[in-house]
Amino acid sequence: MTPAELGEVAKSLAMPAFTGKQMAEWIYKKKVKDIEGMTNISKIFRTVLAEEYQIGGFPPEENQLSADGTRKYLFPTLNGNTIESVLIPDEDRSTLCVSSQSGCKMGCRFCMTGRLGFRGHLTAGEIISQFMNIEETNELTNAVFMGMGEPLDNITEVMKSIEILTAEWGFGWSPKRITVSTIGVIHNLREFLEKSKCHLAVSLHNPFDEERVELMPMQKAWPIAETMSVIREYDFTGQRRVSFEYIMFDGWNDSKRHADGIIRMLKGLECRVNLIRFHEIPDFPLRTTPLGKIELFRDRLGKAGVITTIRASRGEDILAACGMLSGSKK
Repeated sequence: MTPAELGEVAKSLAMPAFTGKQMAEWIYKKKVKDIEGMTNISKIFRTVLAEEYQIGGFPPEENQLSADGTRKYLFPTLNGNTIESVLIPDEDRSTLCVSSQSGCKMGCRFCMTGRLGFRGHLTAGEIISQFMNIEETNELTNAVFMGMGEPLDNITEVMKSIEILTAEWGFGWSPKRITVSTIGVIHNLREFLEKSKCHLAVSLHNPFDEERVELMPMQKAWPIAETMSVIREYDFTGQRRVSFEYIMFDGWNDSKRHADGIIRMLKGLECRVNLIRFHEIPDFPLRTTPLGKIELFRDRLGKAGVITTIRASRGEDILAACGMLSGSKK
């Protein structure tokens, strides 16, 4: 809840109006997990509050540690499903990859989450709970909305969680510390770009419509060309970045033709491309592109002026890498 909403809670329980701000301070700044810990609220009001509300979110049911230091957390949800978030430490950065839905409607055929189907939107509280209930809460430097689900399909709750993360009364983070991923949900993309200063990451994976739709069926509803048209309406030359995620599949999207298609698509746009090794999943025919070929692909984009990096795989041994989250227990 925002301070205004917390104020309405206070009002409904005949508590002083300023109690809403006090509660926000305890929840988001001091991160207390129990209403009894709000010690500047009178004992009687704490008792009344605890009869109807709880704070602190959900602790994880499980966590797994990868050989590379990545940690995956399994969380319960209000509707009885489970979700996963991934903590990625990297020198002076500590990034949390958070989920925004249980399952996903998008149906990308190379993604374990997409295979689950849609199980429900997460509330802003369930999203923020992922930040507040891991061992590394106070060490976090960055967040990426790249876990389970399509963030822009749950635009209202995702935007509310971003407000909590960036507001002075909340976590007080700079929007530059947050990246939101999308396959291109066009009707909500503009809202995100208008109301947020967070970075944008677009799941591209193929520059050609007829090929992209083979593995990403929502290409029919939201063609990548329309997504690009919306992106070009906004300025990415300053503090905000746009990047394009590109999973490499051997013999499917890793040719010179594909590289040149990306170059044409991104011409004149200040952006970067992240090349990602495909993490193989059961009953899927494609395999990852060999590293040498990925490097040649990177170099071709780079020579054309497209800033391109090869993203290091993290957490593959615990099924925490890109496209491998399924919300399953060990």
